[in-house]
Amino acid sequence: MINVALLKKICETPGVPGHEQKVRELITKELKGLVDDISVDNMGNLIAFKKGKSDAKKVMAAAHMDEIGFIVHHIDENGFLRFHPLGGFDPKTLTAQRVVVHGKKDVIGVMGTKPIHLMTAEERGKNLVLNDYFIDLGMKRSEVIKIIAVGDVVTRERELIEMGDCVNCKSIDNRVAVFILIETLRELKGKTIPYDFYGVFTVQEEVGIRGAQVAAHHIGADFSFCIDTTIAFDTPGAKPEESVTKLGEGVAIKIMDSSAICDYRMVKYMKELANKNKIKWQPELLPAGGTDTAGLQRMAKYGTIAGAVSIPTRHIHSVIEMADKADIRGNIDLLKICLSNLDKYNWDFK
Repeated sequence: MINVALLKKICETPGVPGHEQKVRELITKELKGLVDDISVDNMGNLIAFKKGKSDAKKVMAAAHMDEIGFIVHHIDENGFLRFHPLGGFDPKTLTAQRVVVHGKKDVIGVMGTKPIHLMTAEERGKNLVLNDYFIDLGMKRSEVIKIIAVGDVVTRERELIEMGDCVNCKSIDNRVAVFILIETLRELKGKTIPYDFYGVFTVQEEVGIRGAQVAAHHIGADFSFCIDTTIAFDTPGAKPEESVTKLGEGVAIKIMDSSAICDYRMVKYMKELANKNKIKWQPELLPAGGTDTAGLQRMAKYGTIAGAVSIPTRHIHSVIEMADKADIRGNIDLLKICLSNLDKYNWDFK
């Protein structure tokens, strides 16, 4: 159904915002022979260009390649590291986790906090905050500073496994979208698409959709697709109106999130193609949180007809993110069909 081995490699490769070089190198290798040109802009966005039948219109799809992580900002007298987050974190997800500190060499560390046995009753009743955590490398300061420096980045340590119908790993957000865009380009190899296509693997989405804004401004696409994860709150305790999406119920076609209202023409186009091609789908309205969709929509010189295919994901922004393999396959199918039929649809306002 999907190439789990490739997805595993992509998810496990480190690449926090502003430090995406290793995952960019992996993507570049996978794209060789699939597209007409590969380039990297000054921001670090990787742009894969596929020539279309016509250059009358430009089409862009974006999948951000950065993952949430940390950056070291202090090494104390005992060798413990303090850090700033790169991206959004729920502090409780850090308890008892391993991390990888990327210094002169990679070093495993653990997230530590004050032992519960020594907490006061008041402390036990409070939620932990990020400043309560430190990284323990199991080394004295004299050894730590030979390898680690302020400004080194930290990623979370967790391998990808298959669980039932699903895959589970850190950084499913948004490496699953990177995988989908690569596989879409692979399946389009040797096939004609109507318009010039720019598949962009963007940087720094987790800290403010920065790469997508630069790429959208530079490319100036007429049509744009974002590929990203979305919340699947289909677990115990969720009210029906809170679920956003559900695992196994198909591709999520974004209608809106907190930063973008998708073009109603694009939403209709995607729904019609999904129905026509028997691709299972579900609507996505995300009340909080946003994706590269907003940057794509706003930063093209004349704006763009923007939409998004989203991958329902449980336990998002943790090390146990989970997505359904059938939903992933459906995203590849829908994106491929959308890119192949843009010239057959009436895009007039009506």
